[in-house]
Amino acid sequence: MLHKALLLVLAIIQINAAEYDTSILPEAYIDAAQHSTHTNNWAVLVDASRFWFNYRHVANVLSIYRSVKRLGIPDSQIILMIADDMACNARNPRPGQVYNNANQHINVYGDDVEVDYRGYEVTVENFVRLLTGRTQNGTARSKKLLSDAGSNVLIYLTGHGGDGFLKFQDSEEITSQELADGIQQMWEKKRYNELFFMVDTCQAASLYEKFTSPNVLAVASSLVGEDSLSHHVDPSIGVYMIDRYTYYALEFLEKVQPFSKRTIGEFLQVCPKRVCISTVGVRKDLYRRDPQKVPITDFFGAIRPTRVSTDRINVTLADEEDFYTDFDHMPPKKQFKIVIQPQFIAKINK
Repeated sequence: MLHKALLLVLAIIQINAAEYDTSILPEAYIDAAQHSTHTNNWAVLVDASRFWFNYRHVANVLSIYRSVKRLGIPDSQIILMIADDMACNARNPRPGQVYNNANQHINVYGDDVEVDYRGYEVTVENFVRLLTGRTQNGTARSKKLLSDAGSNVLIYLTGHGGDGFLKFQDSEEITSQELADGIQQMWEKKRYNELFFMVDTCQAASLYEKFTSPNVLAVASSLVGEDSLSHHVDPSIGVYMIDRYTYYALEFLEKVQPFSKRTIGEFLQVCPKRVCISTVGVRKDLYRRDPQKVPITDFFGAIRPTRVSTDRINVTLADEEDFYTDFDHMPPKKQFKIVIQPQFIAKINK
């Protein structure tokens, strides 16, 4: 029987490189991006509290979700954990919508939100398993943090916290030591290149005190002993809409575009005490780069610098006879036969 085969030929095509204008890219952005070694971005966004009166925590996490998605991180690289579904809560007079402002400027729930962990799936165990890559067998791919040594990872947490802990579901807690251990495992298992830890809760700075892993930059909405306060209430639904720190963080991010000159250093100063009331804490002793030279999109976006070549490339097109188009008239293959050596026949007959 004559077998059909396909001969693959590598054809080199002659093209002329077009002239590209790279002046549209800000010089400050290009200069800073050259020092970045990451190849991809991931975001882990967690609302750890439930119940209607914690509406603001859902608005917090959805505000950050909206921002990172707008700046280029796809849903496939965003892990969103929401402990309660405010959009479909029976008390919500605007079903399917969540706002972070009483003026209802932005519906942060949107039409295409993808929640990966919801309700009682938001637990300390699932969160730690997610960070360390130890998810249980059968876990969907969309629920896994598939980061690697080239990943810049953003971790955002919001909820009710205290000195050295953050509450999950109002029934369990994750401690600052457990967070530090989880991030240390991430580093040892090469699950991040750089990590930006951001937390909006009471006494938030206590959650990064135990960190020892390299390349970690952290910001917290309040210092130890301070409360993290809400911004404003919506009388029509009777709850606070958003927390102060996240409100001003979102205000900053809304002005950021993919090729913006804004830096992480500027972002760390978005909420001075006169507007936050609490004191924002920053930890950068573990971070190797100067935050003032790091583009905000290194963590909140997925824009990678591209080198454009204007050199002429000379290539040629392969000849037509190099391709077989009539497979029925291809040269016949050589006949072959199977030969069994005598020693094997002797073994078979035994």
